[in-house]
Amino acid sequence: MIDLDDPKWKKLKGGYGELYDPTPALRRLEAGEDVWSELWNELHHQGDVGEASYAAVPQLLRIAKALPERDWNLYALAATIEVERHRKSNPPVPGWLKEDYDSAWRELRDIGVSDLLETEDPETVQSILGVLALAAGNIKLGALVAHLDSSELDEILEQQQAWSELYES
Repeated sequence: MIDLDDPKWKKLKGGYGELYDPTPALRRLEAGEDVWSELWNELHHQGDVGEASYAAVPQLLRIAKALPERDWNLYALAATIEVERHRKSNPPVPGWLKEDYDSAWRELRDIGVSDLLETEDPETVQSILGVLALAAGNIKLGALVAHLDSSELDEILEQQQAWSELYES
């Protein structure tokens, strides 16, 4: 994992395809500030992610592990970055970062399992389930679970109910 003081951060691109150094926001997050909005906006934009997005994942995990409780933002942002990593238009994880990125994902899976047993927040549960699918290599299921909003979920359940009623007759 690259240190927050590493000058490499200043050469990485974020979700807008422009240089973005997330270290000030990561430091503020570590200090207890709510900077999730900035991180969401800068690390991901309309399906685009960059090297700064990938490099931020191990740092987000490091910071979140020190928290007494993690919310949906950690899991949902990591899931979004991982899903978008597979778009042909996005760059691959750089070779110098691949091992740390993959390791962060294994650890994210493990703390996700632990957090899943502790949380009752629906957004956090859903985001963790998306992360678990992604960590298992199921990109489509992970994308579906992590990004469904409640109205889309209601629609799927209504369709399932209609199918069930059709075949019960």
